[in-house]
Amino acid sequence: MEYINIAFKTGGPFMYIILATLIIGLAIIIERFIFINIKNRIDTTKFVNKIIEFIQSGKVSSAVDLCRISNAALPTITKAGLQEYNKGPKEIQSAFELAAMSEIPKLEKRTHYLSMIANVATLLGLLGTIVGLIQSFQAVAGADSSQKAALLSAGISVAMNTTAFGLMVAIPSMVFHSYIQSKTNSIIDEINENIARIYQRLISSKA
Repeated sequence: MEYINIAFKTGGPFMYIILATLIIGLAIIIERFIFINIKNRIDTTKFVNKIIEFIQSGKVSSAVDLCRISNAALPTITKAGLQEYNKGPKEIQSAFELAAMSEIPKLEKRTHYLSMIANVATLLGLLGTIVGLIQSFQAVAGADSSQKAALLSAGISVAMNTTAFGLMVAIPSMVFHSYIQSKTNSIIDEINENIARIYQRLISSKA
């Protein structure tokens, strides 16, 4: 722990900038995790089967009430289409599409910043190392020959701390970006598939 504290202090101002990217990245990861895994968490199979059961029984208003129980993307989009039940197929489809255009971007929101943070943290680490090396060589230039090797080694060690810290921020950011992106794509595919099923049931029930 003491080594980490010393390495951080001797790493220069770039360590604080990289720390800022770490804090921002953590905030995004926590917010996205809560939004995707908690706020959009529903039993999709049970929900869709119940909606279809209400539609087949002619209880569309009950289906709408069921959608109001959750603020997740699928129930919200489903509700928009169900509320247009008395209109034509094009109006119902348009309602589904408009609701999807509103809800799906909420699932994808801010995720792409994690990839950017990973790249920025890596580049900041490299920049900090380069600046540190330049400063080390400048310090060595005016030193005695007997001290140059020791001073250069110490300077390089300090300079490399920024690269190490940058990678420590970048690697988890990329891992969580991949996880959140994969989870989001899975939810979107699930929404598209189930909305198509519900839409077909709505149209067939009106035939």
